[in-house]
Amino acid sequence: MPPEIPDKVYFKIGEVAEIVGVETHVLRFWETEFPQVRPVRAGSRQRLYRRQDLLLFLEIKRLLYEKKFTIAGAKKELSQAGKVQDRPAAAPDQEVLRQVKEGLREIKKLLKD
Repeated sequence: MPPEIPDKVYFKIGEVAEIVGVETHVLRFWETEFPQVRPVRAGSRQRLYRRQDLLLFLEIKRLLYEKKFTIAGAKKELSQAGKVQDRPAAAPDQEVLRQVKEGLREIKKLLKD
């Protein structure tokens, strides 16, 4: 059964490691091996992962740990199955923009009161 993923836009590397069930150095290694994973960098240079990155990490873990694929085999499986789409590093999601706008509207409303 997949783990519960909190309803958030971005996750820090420690949160992702806890949800996926691996150490942070494993996630950093997977980033180097799977170019589909591209965390956003905060102003402090801290990695911030999106939900789709988290789901990708869970799939990578399943392929490597449960199905016993090699890294090369997992890469091939992900690309053949069409489970991952490359995305530009800095392309913002429309949903993220919508959530930010909504949050700003709420702050503006609070400031007016």
